[in-house]
Amino acid sequence: MGQYPSHQDRDRFREECGVVGVYGHPEAANLTYLSLYALQHRGQESAGITSSNGRTLLTHKGLGLVADVFDEKLIRRLEGASAIGHNRYSTSGSTLIKNCQPLLGKYSHGSLAIAHNGNLINAEELRNKLEMGGSIFQSGVDTEVILHLIAASRATTPVDRIVHALSQVRGAYSLVFLSEDHMVAARDPHGFRPLVLGRIKGSGHAGYVVSSETCALDLIGATYEREVAPGEILLFNASGLKTFSPFKNGNEKVAQCVFEHVYFARPDSTVFGKNVYQARKAFGRQLAQEAPVDAEVVIPVPDSGVPAALGYAEQTSLPFEMGLIRNHYVGRTFIEPRSSIRHFGVKVKLNAQADLLKGKRVVVVDDSIVRGTTSRKIVKMIRSAGAKEIHLRISAPPTIAPCFYGVDTPTRTELIAASHSVEEIRRYVTADTLAYLSE
Repeated sequence: MGQYPSHQDRDRFREECGVVGVYGHPEAANLTYLSLYALQHRGQESAGITSSNGRTLLTHKGLGLVADVFDEKLIRRLEGASAIGHNRYSTSGSTLIKNCQPLLGKYSHGSLAIAHNGNLINAEELRNKLEMGGSIFQSGVDTEVILHLIAASRATTPVDRIVHALSQVRGAYSLVFLSEDHMVAARDPHGFRPLVLGRIKGSGHAGYVVSSETCALDLIGATYEREVAPGEILLFNASGLKTFSPFKNGNEKVAQCVFEHVYFARPDSTVFGKNVYQARKAFGRQLAQEAPVDAEVVIPVPDSGVPAALGYAEQTSLPFEMGLIRNHYVGRTFIEPRSSIRHFGVKVKLNAQADLLKGKRVVVVDDSIVRGTTSRKIVKMIRSAGAKEIHLRISAPPTIAPCFYGVDTPTRTELIAASHSVEEIRRYVTADTLAYLSE
């Protein structure tokens, strides 16, 4: 028994998580559910929604995709005009139901739910300190540290308690909080992870939406207003929207995750003020200027390599073809045949079109090389399909170190570019030439 995605996706970066919050709309839970559908690419391990009917918080969450976790009956039970939701890919804590978000807690000021995209690099230190002080943790995720810090705060207002808690954490966070009578959104001072604000109107109702990406706003008919600024906190209550900037000290450098544009975000989203599809095409055009090659056709490694390959093809006036076809219906597990099938692991997800590739000098465009094992299998599969030459082009610079801010990257020893030159990587993946986009 082979565990998918052990063959291919282990050699990819993993999305972090997706968060959404809806305030002031009678179909808040349903709109949150639909938004999580749009953000499914950011996490497939679990999904959850917490709503407020003004008196109590109602939660449903479970392991699996949004469609597996929710149905119409469950959504109807999540009554109220405000809700927050979460899709999870774990960067801390195991894939267990207790680690699914939103996390819910009760303390002296009422109930509070939280959903988090990011990673706190001092979570273990804070957790040990809190446990020494008597805190009892119910999950294994770093997000719960924030709940305990809020509960321990002696500040008087909801925003001040959140500010007091967040001033103690270090790392990446785009957060949504929900209590019985208000919702809060917060983004870390560096702006590592995306978070956007929108408005939704319809049937005489109007409300606010915050989401990891604009594609969620598009699906539910919300109007994009702006990014939540790095270090900004938004309070939604009966008085409307209030904004706070408690962490503005002039010393915080904005440091946005470039892989949102390279790989993570949906192409139809606007992230960090730029359309992702257009950014990826621009990467491809620049890559073609830096690393042209005498070839006959450009093909992408689908799906995230498609826009960059289009940009490369446009810049070089070479034809663009879908020389690799992706199977979009691969489940989480598959049973491998006992007899050996060449390139089986990668063929489960990708298949090369021999009619397009046979006898051709081919440019293959992908967004990254992590360990190199998948690239090696893809190159060999394309060569088996009859390609005469294979020129691998990567639309991002070499990845030479892991990330600690909410991306599941391998250790430095597992990153091939950390210890090998471009020429050594080329030989390993068996391409005729290899070039990366420059920094």
